[in-house]
This record gives sequence, structure tokens and C-alpha cells, in this order.
Amino acid sequence: MVEPTTEQGRAELEEVLSAAPAGALARREPDPRELLPGLEPERRVTDWGRSERVEGFLDRTLVEFFYRYWFRVEVEGIEHVPGDGGALLVSNHAGALPPDGSMIQRAVREEHPRRRPVHLTVEHFFKGYPGLAMLVPKVGGVPAHPANVHRLLHDEEQLVLVFPEGRKGTEKLVNARYRVRRFGRGGFVESAMRARAPIVPIAVVGAEEAMPAFAQLRALRRLTGLLYFPITPTFPHLGVLGMLAYLPAKFRIRFLTPVRTDDLGERPWRDRALVHDVAAEVRATIQDNLYDMVGKRRSVWLG
Repeated sequence: MVEPTTEQGRAELEEVLSAAPAGALARREPDPRELLPGLEPERRVTDWGRSERVEGFLDRTLVEFFYRYWFRVEVEGIEHVPGDGGALLVSNHAGALPPDGSMIQRAVREEHPRRRPVHLTVEHFFKGYPGLAMLVPKVGGVPAHPANVHRLLHDEEQLVLVFPEGRKGTEKLVNARYRVRRFGRGGFVESAMRARAPIVPIAVVGAEEAMPAFAQLRALRRLTGLLYFPITPTFPHLGVLGMLAYLPAKFRIRFLTPVRTDDLGERPWRDRALVHDVAAEVRATIQDNLYDMVGKRRSVWLG
């Protein structure tokens, strides 16, 4: 405000101020009815960045289409997934761009009586891809770190899905399908032991044929900066969109009998031999069931 420069001007200003109602010249608080509504008034995001709005939208559209109509998923043994408390879900992993994680998440939400959410551990390389870095946490992805897994299992009593094969599983060529790779050093077993949470093995059939890899081109991987550069039935022949084109293989997901970790002593994770034995047991259970499921199916496409 410009100050009046004359005595008469100051007098007139004081007269106006004294005549104004108390508080009229103070900053007026906005009426809530006059404010614009938020872009996402129902927005709910967890501490992990999981968005019910984004996940729900994808679940009702894209995931629903693949789950029900494209892969025609059939589920066995869903009763082995605990109705409450933390549990570690351990599955085989395959496909150039694996769809098994989202199908398992959908199976638990769709088939389980409690419709429990599943957190999926993901590799840290996702942070290097801006689009994925934003999307993965919103649909339940959590960086694969023992501290994160322990917090989810022990503190929050959630379901956590891990793929111990990691990149070794997604890099498998079609001639090595349904041969479960080594489970690393058994870090997932140690996490379950520390949280005293059960381990639920899962065998998935169909992901190997949904996007099989015929070759891995390391030179092009270094040139493009991709995690790996597979040759699939649709990539690179159909361009970038070819990495999103799945073949309509029939999916079967079998949830197996849980392995308890709360009856193994005071601090079983300190016994490295025991950790490796449990990891080997879980791997062998998944492998045996994969052989059984593949041996019984009549067709890759019809099940």
C-alpha cells in the first residue's frame, strides 16, 4: 500500500480505517465450499507408496483381462495361504517380462477368502527406469532388501512374494524351461526365520511359454542399456510394444503346504547349514510340483 504524502491524506485514511468493521481488512479465511476439490479425493497411499487407486484401476482392467481371459488362470491350494499374520510366498520365476508376479497377486486377491494384498519384492534396477520406478511401488512392489521383508512380515504381518531365482529365472532360454535355478544363499529363508513366518512354496506353469526367450544378445544389451536383450516371438520384431505382447498360454498356480520356521530353535538363522537345507527343501518341492503339473497338462494353450 502507498503511504499518503499529506496530512490531509493521512487523516482521510485513518477515518476510513476507523469506520471499517473490526477484522474486515484482515486476511479472510477461505470458505471450504469455495475451494476446488482435490484431483484424487479418495487417494490412499501406504508408507511403501502403494496406491489403492492405481492398483485397483489396473486390477479391474489390465490384470483382470490377462488373469481371466488371456491366461485363464486356474488356482490350486489357496487354502495354504494364511488368513492372517505374515507369510513369505516363494515361487519359480520365468519369462522375458514375467507376468507370474501379478498373476499370483491377483490369485490371492481373487480366490482367497480374506482377499489379502501381496507385496512383491523387486530388484533395485527398476529405479533406473523412470516409468517403472513410479509404477512398481504403486502396485505393491518393494525393493528386495532383508530389512523391508522383515518389516512387512514381522511388524506389519503382511504377505510377501519373493522369487529367489531372480534374474537367473528371467534369463532362462526356452530349452531350460521349468528347471528351477539355484536359490542363491537362502536369504529369503533367513528373513522368514527372523520373523518366525511360514514359507509358502508356489509352483507356476504357463509363464515359461507366455513369453519364451530364444536367445540373449549381450552386445545389444550393452548397447541399449537394457537389463538384458532377449529374442522372443514378438521382440524385437514388433518393436518396444513387442515386450508387452504375451502368448495366450494356460496358467496354473499351485500353492503348496507351508514350511514352518517358528519351531526351529531360538535363532535358527545363525545356522547356515539349516538355512541352506530349508532353501533346498523349498526349491525341491517347487521343482517336483512343476514336473508333476507339466507332465499332466495336455496342451500349453488349453491346459
